[in-house]
Amino acid sequence: MQLDDQLLVGHIPAQDRQVRLLLDSGRFDEADAVFDELIAVGAAVVDARWNRSTVLVHRASLAWRLGRLSLALELVTDGWTEMDLQHPSGSDSAHTISMLGHLLEIIGRRGPALNLMELAVEIARDTDDPDALAYCLANEGIARVLHASGGAGEFAIARQRCAEAEEVARVGRVKRTALAGKARALAGLGEREAAETAAQEALSRASRAQDYVAAALANWVLAELRHDCHELVDARGYAHSALDGAEMVQDSGLMLRFSRNLAAICAELGDPSGEAAALRVAVRAACTSIKLLSEGLGQALEQRRVAIQTQRVALEAQEAALRDPLTGLANRLGLESLAPSLLDRCRSQGRKPWLVLLDVDWFKDVNDFAGHPAGDVVLQEVANLLRRECRSGDLLCRWAGDEFVVLLVDDSEDPREAGPVVAERIRAAVDAHDWRLVLGGVTNPPTVSIGITAGYADLQELFANADIALYRAKRAGRNRVAATPDNEALA
Repeated sequence: MQLDDQLLVGHIPAQDRQVRLLLDSGRFDEADAVFDELIAVGAAVVDARWNRSTVLVHRASLAWRLGRLSLALELVTDGWTEMDLQHPSGSDSAHTISMLGHLLEIIGRRGPALNLMELAVEIARDTDDPDALAYCLANEGIARVLHASGGAGEFAIARQRCAEAEEVARVGRVKRTALAGKARALAGLGEREAAETAAQEALSRASRAQDYVAAALANWVLAELRHDCHELVDARGYAHSALDGAEMVQDSGLMLRFSRNLAAICAELGDPSGEAAALRVAVRAACTSIKLLSEGLGQALEQRRVAIQTQRVALEAQEAALRDPLTGLANRLGLESLAPSLLDRCRSQGRKPWLVLLDVDWFKDVNDFAGHPAGDVVLQEVANLLRRECRSGDLLCRWAGDEFVVLLVDDSEDPREAGPVVAERIRAAVDAHDWRLVLGGVTNPPTVSIGITAGYADLQELFANADIALYRAKRAGRNRVAATPDNEALA
């Protein structure tokens, strides 16, 4: 359903309103050209003077009517994202939410559509804008009569909404639309005489104003009334006029509804050619709806793919920031980020974590005599040996330069012995490693000195204690493991 463009004055830029007026007049080529000019700088570009979500949702409805379904979905997604649906207020929000409801109704999401339309009415009631209230009331009322399953409750709500919209509206088209909607609600409630009067009045006003939408609705109501009385020839005439109006404004929702009604009437009349023609229109309108749903699903899947890819890239970037590029181990930032949770886990399980701090002995000689590229290879080899000798749950880190840290949190070994056992395995592996392919005979093969400590302390305190133990290992002649005094018995 398309309601009065004047309702959007003050909410929508003039060029956007011009496109709608051209569409409502059936001048689609002109509307298409003006829309192209409008979005030449970008369909989502909105002047700061306007409410962006309102304009984007309005443009989505224009794009849909012009058959630009992908653009319509993109715009409605952007517009919906802009909306603050937690605390919406004001006439801009009322218009936007009501239009969102209309677009959801088009693609068959009737329950959510009516929820949004009802919310829009509530918001509009809290404003001092009668046009906004009329717009929202009429939008909801027409949506209800178009899809009412015959229940009196649905028609009663629709009559109340349309009657109130007609009463508060200050401009013509919404009055005509609301009057036609009220006529259908009255017919659904069995008030045939009142429905006939309202429908004829709506048709008369719409014809004088060249309001194709209101005229189509009024003709549809009159067709329904004649059909119920088995006045099938008159019903067919009104149904034809209703469908012509819907086609004039290219509203596929109305086309689908009215063409099915016409096909049913033609079938009862024994008019196979009329029935076939109506069904062709129904198929065309249904194909448009299916295409919209298909593109919507495709776009949703693409958005999901992009979101997953973006999340993956972000995670990779985050991981890269925590990893040493040379060795692939965690870097200092990685250790500081990951260690607190690992230490907390150890404490909660009643285990004392060990911190192993190792330093490559005489590493300066490696760089001086074998060169920095060879020094890099030595560090990579030490990192590989750490991976081989440590447990899967341990945290391995290149702290800085030729210093490495291992936080032992894996519980696969006796925690009282894990530090000394793993540290000695690392020392022995480095000492026994064949360094000839890396260094030849240029310098002495590297060894490591290791300081270890354990306790219920934070990372900073553990590191400080392990550093003291490392200094003792260096002073004692290198290529050995030393523990802090309170852990010496275990080492």
